Amino acid sequence: MELAEGKEKFIEAWGKLGSEWGINRTMAQVHALLLISPEALTTEEIMAELSISRGNANMTVRDLMDWGLVEKQHKTGERKEYFYAEKDTWVIARQVAKERKKRELDPVLKILNQLSEVTGDAKDPAYKTFKTSVANINKLANNVNKTLETMLKAEENWFFGTVMKILK
Repeated sequence: MELAEGKEKFIEAWGKLGSEWGINRTMAQVHALLLISPEALTTEEIMAELSISRGNANMTVRDLMDWGLVEKQHKTGERKEYFYAEKDTWVIARQVAKERKKRELDPVLKILNQLSEVTGDAKDPAYKTFKTSVANINKLANNVNKTLETMLKAEENWFFGTVMKILK
């Protein structure tokens, strides 16, 4: 397989994977392109490489910057903006986990904490079932939160070493 074909396959595969992260395909494809680019790219270069519109490229790059996956760079003497993606996969994984936690898990934890305060008749089977279900889901969500917090604070070698010990 030639490099051009490999790049195309990687960008397509990363786009599909991005859908699993909760981001749209184009956003993941732009991220993939920037990941495999040795130099920062301009909006025009991104548009040409992926055959997307300027508006789509601008919105997508802005979203990637909001996720903390891409940064804007300026080159001395040039007016164009350049965009660069972090290449360290551990940093990327932590950033994605941090953003998903903020966007998905934190709001669920807030609601579950509110729901755990629901009052009712302790003898009512509907109330008992509700309280038990909410408590169990809250416990699971808090365990996931603690695990994510550990991952976000951890260094790569320590984290994977600890996970491997747990799995043995």
